[in-house]
Amino acid sequence: MIGATTDGPKIDRRFALMFLVMLTIAAGNTALQSVLPALGRSLGVADSAVAAAFSVSALLWVIAAPFWANRSDRHGRRAMILLGVGGFSVSLALCGVFLLAGINAWIGGTAAFLCFIGGRLIYGTFGAAAPPAVQALVAGETTREERTKALTLLASAFGLGTILGPAIAPYLILGSIGGVEIGLAGPAFLFAVFGVAVWVTVRRMLPDDRPKDWGVAPHETHGASSAYPSIGGAPTGASVAAATGSYVEHVGYTDPRIRAWMIAGLVMGHAQAMTGQAIGFLVIDRLHLAPALALEPTGIVLMMGAGAALLAQWGIIPRLNLTPRQLVLTGLVLAAVGTALTGIATSLYTIATAYALASLGFGFTRPGFTAGSSLAVGANAQGSVAGKVTSINGASFVLGPSIGVGLYEAQHSLPYLVAGAACVVMIAYAYVALRDAK
Repeated sequence: MIGATTDGPKIDRRFALMFLVMLTIAAGNTALQSVLPALGRSLGVADSAVAAAFSVSALLWVIAAPFWANRSDRHGRRAMILLGVGGFSVSLALCGVFLLAGINAWIGGTAAFLCFIGGRLIYGTFGAAAPPAVQALVAGETTREERTKALTLLASAFGLGTILGPAIAPYLILGSIGGVEIGLAGPAFLFAVFGVAVWVTVRRMLPDDRPKDWGVAPHETHGASSAYPSIGGAPTGASVAAATGSYVEHVGYTDPRIRAWMIAGLVMGHAQAMTGQAIGFLVIDRLHLAPALALEPTGIVLMMGAGAALLAQWGIIPRLNLTPRQLVLTGLVLAAVGTALTGIATSLYTIATAYALASLGFGFTRPGFTAGSSLAVGANAQGSVAGKVTSINGASFVLGPSIGVGLYEAQHSLPYLVAGAACVVMIAYAYVALRDAK
């Protein structure tokens, strides 16, 4: 699909940049997620505070994503991608500083986590600018026939990132430098450096697509450059209409074309967020580990889950040629079984395999939700819908982590059994309510 034409190298390079952006964001966040349960317990912070660190930033993400998506229609995708990657890098650097202060007892553990949450607010506010711009750029360069596969491949960047994050994190835990203990704050600092490198790469290699470059008034364009060819070859109907259309269509969450997809995405996202946030604590408690010894087994479980999602998006989905609705239904069945089994697993092997099965299911549902929402609307609404999709994905992490950890504190199996039940309910809803675009 990518690079199949004579000007394929240019197409490959631009898509690779978008893939790299999503990969870096996913790897940095997952690396942080893999160390926070152990770090929180070593600092004497309540499990609910660890969940709150992600929930608060996710709330801002929900609000900010549609705003930045609309701005990308007027100011171009490149500017919003740079803003998002920049926010990601600054946020991680500040989070590293605050964790460093807690580790070295310069401030108390609770104070360190409150400051850490402040650093995450920067990510929630500005990091949300990148994903909708990336999705809208890719959607504008693909035909309707190509889009499901293209967005699935883009979604797999998250899968690969969630493998690399936990895999790299143990090697980024540093010792003392100049008498200052870095420890578990190392991944935050080093992924901030990776983020800066990606920002510089995007700024130098991604063409400026601001509307003034095409001689079209900013309020009259969708923001996808007409100079961009399709990922599969010549300019597509989506990219041409986006570049020359007379208006930008703003789509609401309750628009009949996307309403069912938004509901499905919200419920599926909460199921994934609840189970993913509690998994580090489940590993510690089910295996009876000290926090300092939990990083490696937690990383193994997260990597197994991410590898399963990647298998779905790289190996299975491209061969089955399923529609978005079929992707969602297949994924929900797998996720329902996998989450329920995770809740009753008692060994590292059973936890890892059950969580991998659940992640395999979510590996089907996310691209199905993304592609289904995109295909439900026309070219002039791609930026708006991309913002709504990104916002829904973020909304799942506003209450999802806190609900998951709260249920976990009540009974360790509860977040997984509740998530499994939610998936079963959604199977019936998706079967009736979701419709593939004709």
